[in-house]
Amino acid sequence: MSFQAWSARFLQQVRGVNPFAGDCLPTRVSLFGFGRPTLPFPHLWNYKNPIKIFETFYWDAEKETGSGKHNRYLYLAGLPPVLLTREPAIIKAVLAATGDKPGQFDRDTSPMAGIARATGEDSLLYSNGPVWRRQKRLSAEPFSRSNLFQPEKFHGFEQTFRKTVAERLETLRSHQQASGEKVSRIQLEPEIKVVMLEMLVNNFFGGNVSEKELRNRFAPAIEMLIDHMISDTVAPVSLALYRMFTGRNAILKQKMADFEALTDIALSGRAEGLGLWKQFKSDATDEALRSNIRVFLAGAMEATTSFASWAISHLSHASEIQDQIYAEVKDMNVYDPDNLMSAGTLNRVLEETLRLTPALYFLPRRTTVDTWIETTDQRKMFLPKGTQLRLDVWHANRCEEFWGKAVTGYPAEKFAPNRWEFLAKKGITSRDMLHFGFGHGPRFCPGRFLGLLEVGLVVGAVVKMFKFTAVGERTQAKAGVSTKPADRVLVDLELRT
Repeated sequence: MSFQAWSARFLQQVRGVNPFAGDCLPTRVSLFGFGRPTLPFPHLWNYKNPIKIFETFYWDAEKETGSGKHNRYLYLAGLPPVLLTREPAIIKAVLAATGDKPGQFDRDTSPMAGIARATGEDSLLYSNGPVWRRQKRLSAEPFSRSNLFQPEKFHGFEQTFRKTVAERLETLRSHQQASGEKVSRIQLEPEIKVVMLEMLVNNFFGGNVSEKELRNRFAPAIEMLIDHMISDTVAPVSLALYRMFTGRNAILKQKMADFEALTDIALSGRAEGLGLWKQFKSDATDEALRSNIRVFLAGAMEATTSFASWAISHLSHASEIQDQIYAEVKDMNVYDPDNLMSAGTLNRVLEETLRLTPALYFLPRRTTVDTWIETTDQRKMFLPKGTQLRLDVWHANRCEEFWGKAVTGYPAEKFAPNRWEFLAKKGITSRDMLHFGFGHGPRFCPGRFLGLLEVGLVVGAVVKMFKFTAVGERTQAKAGVSTKPADRVLVDLELRT
């Protein structure tokens, strides 16, 4: 940007000129203020709590009217504006207009800089434009609902997935029986993480890695690298100096080597057409696929672990809903599409989990040109070129105005699976009431159907074998690449008779 353009923008900011326009005009967030949760931008002391940063944008916003209390912007230092929105209609309009066509929104890659440095920039997650479009085409067939849920293909995966889950849960059961205790206190998230990684590597990619090696080597390596990616995005220079003076470079190097070894294992089944590789039709070299494999291993493990952990965490506070799911799955020995669809309570629990505690708690976008968007109710908003958008799914789904009792029959911040039954009776489906749990529009998550299958199997299997009760009265959230229960799903676990 030229000095002239920068100075013109800086002068506009000093004068307090709103860079946006239209029917749903955003309101400006002050850089400083007394009593707010934190500053409204990430820095070394708050970057591990992004949800609190977003909360700061809405601090005292209730005094605003209309869209101004849901659409808030930060504008300073001659930089382009940052717009944070929790208004579902605006989120939907932006996501629908995201793509590789001229004038459409790009994914804003700045929050993923650390991910790109660790996994590669040529991935479906990070890339934009023609590169993204080409990679989306390649991933469409293996991940599609029609492919995953074809009976002859589905049963093969369902059996291997179910076997993996059953073996891991049997280990937990054996451990509890050996202890002689009726109730065991345990953190379930680490167990879920290993199960999810095992299903990805061995069932999906056709690899062959022992549960012990996944638990002790590969899962910890990915966990450390994900933490590194977050820090490397916010403070790369400070992080590099810290690693140099503490000797953590050597540890990080080893973890990266472990990650590469797991990527090799995931790629090894391609030549023999193992797992879903037989559905992948491409002349791309293995090397050209490495970035996407890395992103998939880390991202899918994170997202499905988040999804399943939150579902089980919510159920640990609701024994009566556990019992309803148990009644649905106790005699279910084959988790085919029809059986899964018939488990109404389980499906409502999954929808409600995605709404209240989405793994992808915000979606980053940026404007490539001066842009007008229009909502389904014909309201418009003008966004200047270069605007960084943070589509705040987490707070959109917890806003009483959009998801509260007047609209859905239950308070917005309450875990209430029957909310979806209430909406269904009004003729409203999850397609109408978007919770954006897997995104929306052209860049929705390609692993949606695989994720629903895996999490449905895991949650159903856990409920079928155990009763579990939360240790804490209330579970807080922590957020990084994805959100997770802060207590790592600490429960008192009891075998069902």
